[in-house]
Amino acid sequence: MAIASRVADYLIEQDADFELISHPHSSTSMESAQLAHVPGALLAKSVVLEDDRGYLLAVLPASSKLDLGELHRQTNRNLGLATEYELGALFDDCEPGAIPPFGSVYDVETIVDDSLAEESDIYFEAGDHEQLVHVSAETFETLLGDVQHSGISRHL
Repeated sequence: MAIASRVADYLIEQDADFELISHPHSSTSMESAQLAHVPGALLAKSVVLEDDRGYLLAVLPASSKLDLGELHRQTNRNLGLATEYELGALFDDCEPGAIPPFGSVYDVETIVDDSLAEESDIYFEAGDHEQLVHVSAETFETLLGDVQHSGISRHL
């Protein structure tokens, strides 16, 4: 596979300045970061959650763990992990586990961890397990659009 078609179209549509970084096939975000020689704090991983109100995409550094209790408090939602089946249906142009951080492209509400705003560069998976997209933090914020930012993770 390659970069997800919807993400590629979005990056082009937004005239985003980006670079693709190839790496050997990986199974986790931290493994992707290691194989691409990128600090885990700079790799934005996406976690898809759901409840009776719908889906929520939480974006946080690969080197951190989602603080589900804090997310519950901040969103007033009782969220749990979406199933592999749901991920396949929502992100049908992506390999399982290679979810891009732009929920708006897939009509999914998004919340982003504050710590990502402290970085100058951001990397993210965009549909497969063999490439990362590299953008400046400014470009990343522009691409995210109007999303909630909050402290939703703990460093591992």
